[in-house]
This record gives sequence, structure tokens and C-alpha cells, in this order.
Amino acid sequence: MRWSRLPFAALAAALTVQAAAAAGAQTVPVPQPRPDTSTPQTSAPDTSAPDTSAPSAGAPSTGAPNAGAAAADKPIETPLPQPATLQPPSADTVNPDRFGAKPPDAAYGAFQRGLYRTAYNLAMVRAKNGDPAAQTLVAEILSRGLGVPLNAAEAAKWYGLAAEQGVPEAQFQYALMLLDGRYAKKDDKEAYALMQAAAEAGNRLAQFNFAQLLVQQDPGDAGIAKAAVYYERAAATGLADAEYAMAQIFANGAGGKPRDDAKARLLLAQAARQNYDTAQLDLAAWMIEGRGGERDLKSGFAWMRRAAEGGNVAAQNRLAKLYMGGIGTDPDLILAGAWYIVARRAGLIDPQMDDFLQGLDDDQTKQALQKANRLP
Repeated sequence: MRWSRLPFAALAAALTVQAAAAAGAQTVPVPQPRPDTSTPQTSAPDTSAPDTSAPSAGAPSTGAPNAGAAAADKPIETPLPQPATLQPPSADTVNPDRFGAKPPDAAYGAFQRGLYRTAYNLAMVRAKNGDPAAQTLVAEILSRGLGVPLNAAEAAKWYGLAAEQGVPEAQFQYALMLLDGRYAKKDDKEAYALMQAAAEAGNRLAQFNFAQLLVQQDPGDAGIAKAAVYYERAAATGLADAEYAMAQIFANGAGGKPRDDAKARLLLAQAARQNYDTAQLDLAAWMIEGRGGERDLKSGFAWMRRAAEGGNVAAQNRLAKLYMGGIGTDPDLILAGAWYIVARRAGLIDPQMDDFLQGLDDDQTKQALQKANRLP
């Protein structure tokens, strides 16, 4: 088990409160962040449609969207379950810089080749002699259970030793363990200090998580302003979570930042390109309504479909409305019904779509159910 993110709820709540107080401010749902498996992006963002199959044949709708179909969904009374924040990351690519300035060459080489037990044995010798890079590598292997039994408590010990010697990755991971309190004695003060140290050293996950701590500590505009410094640094490295956070800050004009829908839309596009599903949903909605840039119904539909196919329940419901209204695609009542059935099965209830579903005839309902059973 290995930690990578703190919950995003504090920033969401803070921005929601500010948006309610500020006339004209618009907010969008903020999800729990996800594990860092992406490669930083440095190229200019592309806000066009994602590389997916083309929408249904025929010219897309270019008129104003149907008001009922394009309008944002009403807030869900019972919030949908958020994805877990404690997920094991992919083990296929690991940046050697994370283990310290000079990683143990033989051990790290074995690790890269997938020889985890060999890497563990080689690194352990040096770890016991106080080598911080080896200590971090041992902790990494133990925290994931690679080639050895998973042992989070033992991993915490080695992360702690390496953190004392200033390895940013170890400081970051140990800080999360101190906050969690299951495998190391809970110590919020020490966790805060270690997270800040790792953030200042340039660890992008630490920058994002330290920003989270700052918002939790002070959910007001002053806290968001402090957090924005670190969100912005992490976003500059291409971290999708931070790009999305900054998009929300610019969209709401929070934390001392002026409201800038164009900049927010670019950040949403960057995060969406990295399969951040909530960014895909928001980007789709913005394209359809023409917020932050030109209206692009076809691309908006494509992004909504991509988010829906990725399992975003809100996007599944909105995609159903796009099919129902023929927005960015040809109208398709069967697919509209199918996608709403998928969303409803996941717990989302939309009275408008319930009425639509009840209005289908028996044959249409049967076809919608059959398609729903085949959808992701």
C-alpha cells in the first residue's frame, strides 16, 4: 500500500462557499485526486476533440443547444461515492530521482528490470548502513509488496529514516503516513513540516498535497491564496490534479487570482488530455456553452463521451442528455436511454431523465436496456 494524494474536498468546499458569496461565479464538482501515473506535459494544450471515434454520422448541431438538454445537472442530493485516495500506483515506470541524489545503482538497476527481490536484498545492505537512497528504495518495495510481502509498517520505518536525511520522496511518503496514523504514529505537525520540505525541494506530489493541507488549515481566501502558489508549481510540471485545482481557482476568481475563464479552460484541457475524467466533463460543458472560448458542440460531445466511457457517472447522465437533444451529434433516443440507465444504476437520479425514460415505448426501452448492458 502506498499513498499519493490527500482528499480534494477542502478546496471544493472552500471554492463552493466563495462562489455562493460572489455574484456570477460558477463552480463544478471536484473529485478526489488520483494516483500519479502520468508523464508531465510541457507542450501547449490542445482543446480540440479527443482522439476517439467520430460521433454518429451526420452534421453536428450548430444551433444553440436545447436548454433542457444542455443545462447543467442539478446537484445530486446524495453525493456519489468518491474514488479511494490510497491506491497502489503503477510499478512499470519509476523516476530514479525520487530515491535521492544518488540511487544505489545495482539495486535500482535490478528494480528497473523487475528483479524486485534482488533489488531489495542489494538495497537492504546499504540501507542498514545509512544510505538514504537505499532506504527509500527499500521502503518503496515494501510499500508496494514487490517481490516481498507488503509491509506498510516496515516501509514507514525506512521512509522515516530516509526523510530524516532529506530525501524529498521519503519526506512526502512519510508525511502521508504520519497524517494517516495507521503505520506510523499520527503527527500532524511533523507531517506538515515534512510535506512543506518536500514541496520546497520540488516534489510535485508534495506541492499538491501541501496545498491541500493549507486549504484544510484555512479554507478562506487567504488559505487558497497560499495554496495556489503550490498548486501552480505542481501544475507547471503537468500534474493533472494541480491543473484541475488551478482551473477551479481561475474559474472562481479565488485566492487572489482574477477570474480568467480562458486560462481555466486551457488548464481543463491539459488535465483532460491526461484522462482526468472530471476535467473532461467540465471541458465538455464549457465547450458546449462557449465558456472560456469558442462554442464547439462536436468536441464538447466527444469529451463528454470520453468521460462517460471512463466511468464518470455525472458525464454518463449528461451524455444521455446530449443524445436526447442531438447536441454535438445526431439525436439518438436509444443511446440516451442506455446512458441514463448506466448512470442510474450507479446511483444518480435525474427526474428529467426519469420522465424521458418513461416516455420511451416498450421496444425502445428494451433496446436501451440491451445497449446499457453492453456499455462500459
